[in-house]
Parts: sequence; C-alpha cells; structure tokens
Amino acid sequence: MQSNRPRDTKPEKALRSAVHALGLRFSVSTRPLPKVRRTADLVFTRVHLAVFLDGCYWHGCPEHHTLSATNTPYWTAKFETNRQRDRQTDQWLREAGWEVLRVWEHEDPATAALRVREVYDRLSKEIEEARAERASSRRRRPLNGS
Repeated sequence: MQSNRPRDTKPEKALRSAVHALGLRFSVSTRPLPKVRRTADLVFTRVHLAVFLDGCYWHGCPEHHTLSATNTPYWTAKFETNRQRDRQTDQWLREAGWEVLRVWEHEDPATAALRVREVYDRLSKEIEEARAERASSRRRRPLNGS
C-alpha cells in the first residue's frame, strides 16, 4: 500500500493540466475546511468549490470496481468505509457553504475539466449577482439613517 500515491497521480495531473488550460487557477491538495482532515484535489477558494478525483478502485466506481479475490470481507468493509467517508465529507463541505464536485479517475480529463469550469462559472456568477444586490441595496438606503 505504500506505493499508492496520496497526490500527483497521473489522473490528477491530467485533470489539473486540463483545468489549468481552461484558464482556471486553483490550489492543489488542500483542505477546504482547515479543521477537518479532508483534502480536496483541486480547491477554488474564491468560489468555495472543492473537486475530488476519486480512484475507481478505492472509492468503488460503479463501472470499474471489482472485489478483491483475497480477504474479501476486509476489503468490502474498507471500500464501504471509504464511500461513507466521501458522503460525510460532501455533507460537511455543503453545510459550510462549499460546492463539491467528484470526478472518477476513468473520466476523460478534458470533459471533466469542462464540468469543473461550468460549476466554477455558475458559482462566480452567483457571487457577482450577490455583490451587485448588496451594492444596490446600499445605494437605496437613505444617507441620514431613517
């Protein structure tokens, strides 16, 4: 298990390259919530977007996951725990106001990057609309405070 890299895997590098090529800038392998020990592969702090690139084997991809031939009960429990942790992470992040995007390692990096950009653009637009609304409401307020 030591040979399993925690970051900078080929799928991660391919996704990062594709997202970067679209002009988006992000943090790599960062905790979106510093007090929570969960690390996202790509983090867009300005728009509160956390992107996780999940491995088909470790996260139980419905298309590609296969059961281990040896010690099956142990590995079945292990993979279920991983999936539960993923769901818990998603819930914590959403409760803290973050958007979560999960990408499978088998997905085409260019296609996944386009999904990332779609979500990023939507969140950026929401932020700009909220800023405009706040600015508009400040302009409507009377200066004398009444």
